[in-house]
Amino acid sequence: MALTTDLDTRCIDTIRTLCIDAIEAARSGHPGTPIGIAPVTYLLWQRFLRFDPADPIWPNRDRYVLSSGHASALLWSLLHLTRVQAVDPDYEILGTPAVSIDDLRNFRQLDSKAPGHPEYRWTSGVETTTGPLGTGVATSVGMAVAGQWLSARYNRGGHTLFDFDVYAQAGDGCMMEGIASEAASFAAHQRLSNLCWIYDSNRVTIEGHTDITFTEDVAARFTAYGWNVTTISDANDLVQAEQAFHDFESEHERPTLIVVHSHIGYGTEVEDTPKAHGEPLGPEGVKAAKRFYGWPEDAEFLVPDGVYEHFTEGIGTRGREARESWEATFEEYRAAHSDLADEIERMQRRELPDGWDADIPVFPADEKGIASRDSSGQVLNAVARNVPWLLGGAADLAPSTKTRLTFDGAGDFETGDRSGRNFHFGVREHASAAIANGLAVSKLRPFWSGFLIFSDFARGAIRLSALMEIPVIHIFTHDSIGVGEDGPTHQPVEQLVSLRAIPGLLVFRPADANEVAETWRYVAQLKREPAVLVLSRQALPTVDRSTMAPASEISKGAYVLVDAEGELDVVLIATGSEVALALSARDELAATGVGARVVSMPCSELFDRQPYSYRDEVLPPSVKARVAIEQASTLGWHRYVGDGGAIVGMHTFGASAPLKMLVEKFGFTPDAVAEVARERIAAARGD
Repeated sequence: MALTTDLDTRCIDTIRTLCIDAIEAARSGHPGTPIGIAPVTYLLWQRFLRFDPADPIWPNRDRYVLSSGHASALLWSLLHLTRVQAVDPDYEILGTPAVSIDDLRNFRQLDSKAPGHPEYRWTSGVETTTGPLGTGVATSVGMAVAGQWLSARYNRGGHTLFDFDVYAQAGDGCMMEGIASEAASFAAHQRLSNLCWIYDSNRVTIEGHTDITFTEDVAARFTAYGWNVTTISDANDLVQAEQAFHDFESEHERPTLIVVHSHIGYGTEVEDTPKAHGEPLGPEGVKAAKRFYGWPEDAEFLVPDGVYEHFTEGIGTRGREARESWEATFEEYRAAHSDLADEIERMQRRELPDGWDADIPVFPADEKGIASRDSSGQVLNAVARNVPWLLGGAADLAPSTKTRLTFDGAGDFETGDRSGRNFHFGVREHASAAIANGLAVSKLRPFWSGFLIFSDFARGAIRLSALMEIPVIHIFTHDSIGVGEDGPTHQPVEQLVSLRAIPGLLVFRPADANEVAETWRYVAQLKREPAVLVLSRQALPTVDRSTMAPASEISKGAYVLVDAEGELDVVLIATGSEVALALSARDELAATGVGARVVSMPCSELFDRQPYSYRDEVLPPSVKARVAIEQASTLGWHRYVGDGGAIVGMHTFGASAPLKMLVEKFGFTPDAVAEVARERIAAARGD
């Protein structure tokens, strides 16, 4: 059968059939969405997206986010057909394809660059990991914010270095998720006119047609938010699609939503049915679809003559010219603004300015002390003054989390001033974390903050920052039953262990102001790991470092803060506010001739990375009497205390009462800890 002579149609059908073949080869995947939305996505890439396949990480490229990540075969086909080049972790272009035809043949298989959902840092051309619905569009908001901030800070004297647009493709599922609504509201308030969401309304989900659960007028909802809304009534109509993208380009005051009415599984035997969503078409279904497209029904992974070349002449040529023009502009810019050019280059490599940590304070010993949220606020401001691209905010809690940047020039990011470094995210924890992820993949150094109890609301996005290996700083205060009268709804119990369970996430719970300072010194230098700072509302005594170990030891995750004066009988291990409790218990034990070592363990993940020799030095295997102390769930502590140890922790939710009463009720007193220690010593001796 002869192929169509219309080159646009041939390219669209190549995308469709590559998706069909990849999914059929894997016997797994979601064919319906890629097939239905392929024309609109093709047009975006071929005629509008400023993206150079030969250099997919140049800083001013437009971003494309496939929020409906289950449709990943669509992205893999485009990355292959446009010949996007692979980039290594050192940001070097390798001269090999990001997605080869063999990767497509091995879709969803081990080590293929075409996995089941787009994965950042795994496949070049993927701007963010997507799959959890709604998260991709929310992350795209952070990218759009980054574009606006970069433009305000660095565009100078006729040199336009940053003016990129961000496109995010979403489906019905994304529009149902609450995080998308949070992010859409924020984007509208901030009037992010460089943001375009493409809503593929194919009206089908796994359980059936969307009218069983989702009947709202999405266009009216976004109009109410304050978005510019336009519609493509037929996904196959390229004229309509082109006009919609022109409408976005001409909109300079609002973000744009393009509502696309498509047919899921267009041209297949299961068109417009739930079966098109998540099942391969099957051998006969594949043949029937290819006959409908005028395709050789037995051909597999066919790329007809002229298709590669057409993409090269379109997105390839346009992207190369845009990048080369940008590079020429940057050289002129470097000559005129060498200091700012240096910032941009360091930012792209995730490097810090010289002397970035020169102003980190050292806190004097103080029995009364300072809340770790307060010391963190001081250190954050000291670091941010010297790192211009360290920025962030809070989910409406900056006065409580102490995360506001207060030095001259910090300012607020708002519609009238895009250079501000303080963000007001509103009561939107999940969106706050996702927006921070979007800032991080744009090479800024973001932080966001909230109460530890509400980290649950943001957990999906926190997990993605770890999965993507991006250095977002998640700051949580009100870290324990120390919030007292607020009661169990605001007292975190299981949140610490929940966060520690996320692979690749560093969770710090510093014990005093100097541990806070050293924590910031450590996390600011991270390039590919996110970190969580867990901070107190109540004052923590500042340890006298002249008689105890230096706070810089936090880089090892755990260290001997102070040893037993004589023979070592018991090891007390604690984090955060409970380190001071352990020190008091040690003094009480010493008064009765018991030798106790106090180990501060601000970050168990870092401790677990240390050599066995160091870990055995801190926690001697011969000392079976060990007591871990933390105002949180005891889960996980058994690996440090062993069979002969005990854990002083929380086994229930908290209660509403002044803190002094709560520590008595739940056993967080020097007397109670000392008694547990004596019991463990006796048990270890066989008494």
